[in-house]
Amino acid sequence: MSRPPTLLLIRGLGHSGTTILDLALGAHPLVMGLGEAARILKTPEPGEEQRGPAMLRGSQRQDRLCTCGATAKDCPIWGPALEWLVAHDHLSLPDKMQRLMQFSSAMPSATGEPHRVIVDSFQDELVLPQAMPDQLDVRVIHLVRDVRSWLHSRLKPARASAQPLSELRTLLRWWYVNRKFDRALQRCGRPVFRLGYEELALQPERSLQLLCDWLALPYSDQMLSPGANSTSHILSGNRMRFDPARSRAIRYDAAWMASNDWLLRTALLIPAVAGLNRKLVYSNDVLQSFV
Repeated sequence: MSRPPTLLLIRGLGHSGTTILDLALGAHPLVMGLGEAARILKTPEPGEEQRGPAMLRGSQRQDRLCTCGATAKDCPIWGPALEWLVAHDHLSLPDKMQRLMQFSSAMPSATGEPHRVIVDSFQDELVLPQAMPDQLDVRVIHLVRDVRSWLHSRLKPARASAQPLSELRTLLRWWYVNRKFDRALQRCGRPVFRLGYEELALQPERSLQLLCDWLALPYSDQMLSPGANSTSHILSGNRMRFDPARSRAIRYDAAWMASNDWLLRTALLIPAVAGLNRKLVYSNDVLQSFV
């Protein structure tokens, strides 16, 4: 009996690059990316009937496209998985994930070998790292974006909300969520790889080599061109997964560096924020000049 694949969970704060990392990993011949699979598998709550996961259990299967090019209904992974899910929504999330892994394992890789790694990138889910069976090889990537870059991407919608102290609340969210995830993942008992989005985007080859070494995979330069090579089956995730220009290569948006926004310029003056930023974003000695 063949060994089941490794389940690789990408976790962290939203808008930190999880989709491009999922696509890049899925471009490796022995890796299958499944996007925000856990989000789809979670049983919808009352009032969520019009949200994506609930609708994928019904009519939206005919319309929602997978990154493999097929509709959800006709996708070789999600087609049978969603059909099964409709009748088994009462099961726990870990049980559902194991069944999804079985559907995925039945599809051989581009080399004809079984996939060695299955990727789930539902970034804000913390049940699976602790609740999957001990005999399964479960690993976690904690992906964190530099606080200044993340703030640059989130301050405009935050200010438009007109909430009191919206700028400071946004900064606090970066610190609180990343700190919470760091503590929870260190307690989960699974191997955890800290990866900074800046490391990935500015030194993608080196960062992906480190990840391949950690996963005991041979390095493949196909990962540097996710849009052209990814064989991921992503139904839920950032819309950029269907944008060839944005997924063609791993690129860094450095617009924040030219910003004079007061919060970007002062965020690292807060010792707790600066310390967490250094610890989580620049821990692999890839971009020490940015620390």
